[in-house]
Amino acid sequence: MNTLSHAAGANAPAQQAASSADFSLPIAGDEQRALGRAWLGLGLLALIVSGLFSVLLVLARTPGINAWLPAADFFRIALVVHVDLSVLVWFAAIVGALWSLNSSARGATASWIALGLCAGGTLLMSVAAFVQPGTAIMANYIPVLTSPWFQAGLVIFGAGAALQVLRSLWAARAIGPAPDGAAALRFGLNASVVSSAVALLALLWSLATVPTQLDGKAYYEILFWGVGHALQFTWTLAMLVAWLWLAQACGARIALSPRVVLMLFALALASVFITPYAYLAHDVASVEHRALHTWAMRLGGGIAIFPVALAVLLAMLPMRQLAAAARPLRAALWSSMALFAAGGLIGLMIGGSNVTIPAHYHGCIVGVTLALMGLVYLLLPQLGYGTPQGRLAVTQPLLYGAGQLLHIVGLVWSGGYGVQRKVAGSEQVLRSTGEIAGMGLMGLGGAVAIVGGLLFVVVVIKAMRPPR
Repeated sequence: MNTLSHAAGANAPAQQAASSADFSLPIAGDEQRALGRAWLGLGLLALIVSGLFSVLLVLARTPGINAWLPAADFFRIALVVHVDLSVLVWFAAIVGALWSLNSSARGATASWIALGLCAGGTLLMSVAAFVQPGTAIMANYIPVLTSPWFQAGLVIFGAGAALQVLRSLWAARAIGPAPDGAAALRFGLNASVVSSAVALLALLWSLATVPTQLDGKAYYEILFWGVGHALQFTWTLAMLVAWLWLAQACGARIALSPRVVLMLFALALASVFITPYAYLAHDVASVEHRALHTWAMRLGGGIAIFPVALAVLLAMLPMRQLAAAARPLRAALWSSMALFAAGGLIGLMIGGSNVTIPAHYHGCIVGVTLALMGLVYLLLPQLGYGTPQGRLAVTQPLLYGAGQLLHIVGLVWSGGYGVQRKVAGSEQVLRSTGEIAGMGLMGLGGAVAIVGGLLFVVVVIKAMRPPR
């Protein structure tokens, strides 16, 4: 058990002092740590830039303020960059760091090249919004700009991500015949690499089969549909690893054996292999093809998430007194689980194309984001940095989670009135007091979440600074 787990357990009730399985992953090797630090740096950069774009987004949809901002086209351009940086780049960078820490040192040069490509692509995508934005195409999962700058950046980033996936497959560590808690987490991370490889296969398959004569919106929607659904398995597996690891670091006693956790990860991974079947069984542009991807994601994710979430919840409930270093981890864990659950429940309420849809995926995405934020806090000391602790580190995930919860509640409220998604300003057509109040609550929550996101960057940078 790592030092933090010991510190947390020392302050926990006696029955929680020891766990039957140590769900933590030891990190060894200077090369792995160096790569982990570098990928983390890319993730932080993506969050900072996406945060700047999120300010513009919230203001563009807040009644009374949006009249002072540029036209709705700028809202869509900012939305594209914000989504790609805060989801695609941030998630890819953090799982890239986790894969690097979980790998052997073999092929490390390839990972450095992959990092350089991803960083260069991210820079081009960010600059494109101000240099040559083109037209925003609001495709699901990976929205794009028609800008040559943006598309070149997306291709370069994709090449770097693909190289990191291939290197991680090659350098993956075996779990051994008698898996313990660390081996279960290692398997979960290895499974996330495999699901990313399936997503890469889906992208190549789509590029080869999607009719190029389709208009921009239809083309990119179909192109990224299978890829996006496959990547959800990657993000979900990373989140489940984070939940178990964070609970362990808080000294919780998780009532799941490593073999059961490994089996749940395997079940979550198994459904991703429906992805190539969907390409074989149905035309890529067919309704059946799209529906099969959606069904696979709901089936595969749901099977593993509920048992792990329940085990973590029951293990964390008795935890009262924690060491200072464990309190930010607990705050991130609780916030992540609450937001992900809220997003899942909202998904059951979707009816029609309105802002209830972004409320659903904002909850789920932010649940993953908070889990990864907590994992960053946990890993910083192991990467050679300081330990995030104190009131600011505890407040950050709670503030970010509360803001995002207000944000999605406002969207659900407005969705009940039929307010459309992916619009801003006068295009929202807010007629009633209820619609205005709902979107106003959305704006307030978004503003609070922005502050929480910025505090994460502040806490991490503070921990990274060398002591005086």
